[in-house]
Amino acid sequence: MNLNFKRAKQSRAFEDVVSQIQAAILEGRLKAGERLPGERQLREAFQVSRGTVREALRTLEQKKLIEIRTGMRGGAIVCPVNTQPVSESLDLLLQYQKIDLRELAEFREEVEGAVAAQAAKKAKKKDIEELTHFLESIKSLLGNGREIWREVIKVDNQFHLCLARIAGNRVFESILTIVYDNIFRYFDRFLPKEKRVTERIYQDLCHIVEAIKQRDSQKTKALVQDHVRRFDRMMEANRSKVFPTEGGEGRRGLYLNPNRRA
Repeated sequence: MNLNFKRAKQSRAFEDVVSQIQAAILEGRLKAGERLPGERQLREAFQVSRGTVREALRTLEQKKLIEIRTGMRGGAIVCPVNTQPVSESLDLLLQYQKIDLRELAEFREEVEGAVAAQAAKKAKKKDIEELTHFLESIKSLLGNGREIWREVIKVDNQFHLCLARIAGNRVFESILTIVYDNIFRYFDRFLPKEKRVTERIYQDLCHIVEAIKQRDSQKTKALVQDHVRRFDRMMEANRSKVFPTEGGEGRRGLYLNPNRRA
């Protein structure tokens, strides 16, 4: 196996070993399931100490690029490269509410605005019919005279995920799925459970669908960003009323405490 490893730069030998092996994996010179050269071979290739090689391998294992196995068939085995560690990290941050409202709003404004613009360009007749179905569902909920806040929020979330699917970018869709799998915790804690909120959701989504029908990508983008921004402001205002002490430490004071009762 010729991996073209070079002598590590002695001023930063550990980082250089990590960088070279990482590049070999990401460039496909080392494939999933393959075993890295043995410790002695790596020491000779990089001309570094045993301690440096072992530290580099531990770091690569923490990055989920390799798995260290013991036994006769052991060694450093290359792992499949995927987005799972990133997805799990984002999922946990949202699940335990370690991302504050403003950070979440900034992300959603930018990403969902871009997604909406693409959706307006790519939407087919059946996509528009599906979006219209969400509007009909909310309209029906608003007219039944009972507490429907939770149900409307659920349909609103499905609407946004549908836009991501229509946009046709799997990266956006994957990340937004993680966001919307966890975002209800934020809405439940900070969004007012009032009729004006559900009615405003319906109005906003109606305008968004109309812009998509017109194939107006810039208008669709602006409407989605306004929608996200409007409800973020509602949550910020409600948070200040219900939890006034949580805003006293600046931006980082907006973190939610998962152990505190709503």
